[in-house]
Amino acid sequence: MKFVAGLLLGFGLGFAAGLLFAPQSGEATRAQLTEQGLLLRDRSLGLSQELRQRANEALSQGREIYERTKEELSERYSKAKSGQL
Repeated sequence: MKFVAGLLLGFGLGFAAGLLFAPQSGEATRAQLTEQGLLLRDRSLGLSQELRQRANEALSQGREIYERTKEELSERYSKAKSGQL
């Protein structure tokens, strides 16, 4: 029982201290959090677009390398099969 009373007292004192020493009003804090949330959203959208573009470029490069390697191996196989190697 003493623990619960101490817990409630500590919570009450912490809440009161937070209200007394808060650097700005709750409305200003909510406005700031909203603004920061919007900035974070915009950054994440830009980052996701950049990552998507980089992934597409890497995929395109991978396909080019695959095609070149496939052609080279086909040529080598054909030459080896015909005894030209």
